[in-house]
Amino acid sequence: MNGPAVGFGTAVTAAEVTFQLPDTAGEVASASVWLDLDHHSAPPRMRRVPGGWELRVARPPVQRLEYLFAVEYHDGTQAMICDPTNQARTPTAFGDHSVIQFPGYREPAWLTSRPAPGSSVSIAIQVPGLSPDAAVRLWSPDGVAARAALPLLMLHDGPEFDALASFTRFSSALIAAGRLPPHRVALLGPGHRDRWYAANPCYSNALTSVVLPRLREAAPVAGPVVLAGASLGALAALHAAAAQPTAFGALFLQSGSFFRADTDPQERAFAGFEAVASFVGQLGQAPPAAARLDIGMTCGLAEENLDNNRLMAATLAGLGHQVELAEVPDAHTFAGWRDALDPHLADLLGRVWPPGRRRGGAGAARMA
Repeated sequence: MNGPAVGFGTAVTAAEVTFQLPDTAGEVASASVWLDLDHHSAPPRMRRVPGGWELRVARPPVQRLEYLFAVEYHDGTQAMICDPTNQARTPTAFGDHSVIQFPGYREPAWLTSRPAPGSSVSIAIQVPGLSPDAAVRLWSPDGVAARAALPLLMLHDGPEFDALASFTRFSSALIAAGRLPPHRVALLGPGHRDRWYAANPCYSNALTSVVLPRLREAAPVAGPVVLAGASLGALAALHAAAAQPTAFGALFLQSGSFFRADTDPQERAFAGFEAVASFVGQLGQAPPAAARLDIGMTCGLAEENLDNNRLMAATLAGLGHQVELAEVPDAHTFAGWRDALDPHLADLLGRVWPPGRRRGGAGAARMA
């Protein structure tokens, strides 16, 4: 494919985005734009124009937009490629994507602030009936004794969150700034993610009865444990807390996959759909919660999960939990979840680990 012609390339206005793919040699037989917004519809097709291919779309309700071009060449080969006219890239779980940052977008300040140094140890936890072993990377800030009791934040999809959303940098930066107390982060490996996280009672029981006690043995815990996750990891966090209400003091749920038959028919092909929808439905019929949790939620305005997150926030509030749902101008991406950590997770942790409890007094041992 030849380089772009002068003036030919993807462009943004206040109202729309014009995607342009150069193809002066006519090598491409068809092209579409894969937008990281709706994952269950065919990507919109581009039209042939002089010099290449073009598609105009109304600007979605996001501050940044990840995308790829899906192309088919005349010899029948297909490829997903980044935009050759846009050098901005972002890493994802599926490789680099092109990204548009709309006017007014700013990366979180903590990404460039000075962090508190820290280190990690890897722990493989054997769980009967669960394979493979539960893999955990336990991060601790430097300057604290190995056996010092610190607050603990557990994170589903932890290694991916750290690689793609700089999660431990968030913790270290806010510790260094004095906005959060020194704490540890347990980065939970997803294992067989679709099976473990889809409202699986074996996994939720393992998390609360085996993994959490093992982490407490590895490093003493002060104050309420916070469990966090995004997408299916958020659903798994809520499922574990519902099964064992006294295990956690707070939840942070981003873009939760709280699938329901009426709001999410596009997800029926997912093998865990029935288990997830059944759990969500049962939660809506549950009696008031015996243990009140502080629950922070975020969801992107452009997400398919927005409706089911709104309904889940109402359900959880109706059960007596303290719930805050923040609807953010982003999509279902690691960068979007990263950008929502401050202020939303920071505020939640500030409530759960207030100054009077930062050293883990007796009254901080359990919030439930």
